[in-house]
Amino acid sequence: MSTEPEPGLAPEHAKPRYAKVDPIMMTVDGQDFRIRERAKPGEYDFDWLSGPHDYGFGLSRADGSAITLPEMEEAIRNFLAGIDPATGYLKE
Repeated sequence: MSTEPEPGLAPEHAKPRYAKVDPIMMTVDGQDFRIRERAKPGEYDFDWLSGPHDYGFGLSRADGSAITLPEMEEAIRNFLAGIDPATGYLKE
């Protein structure tokens, strides 16, 4: 039996834990995102709901401070600017 990791679902202990608040739904330049705050302050997951793939990105602040809505919008725009329209993934 191999000890090498295999692709698939993360074990329960490795899955991110989220704060007990409702996610923020945001539309930026016609693209829909769900933003969830992780249990650790200052860490967020951005899920690209209207994208062609199950895809998104994470953002965190070292000092644990909250990210404002305008900062979230800017982060989404920066993410979208890096997407290759032909593949729907980040440009290489």
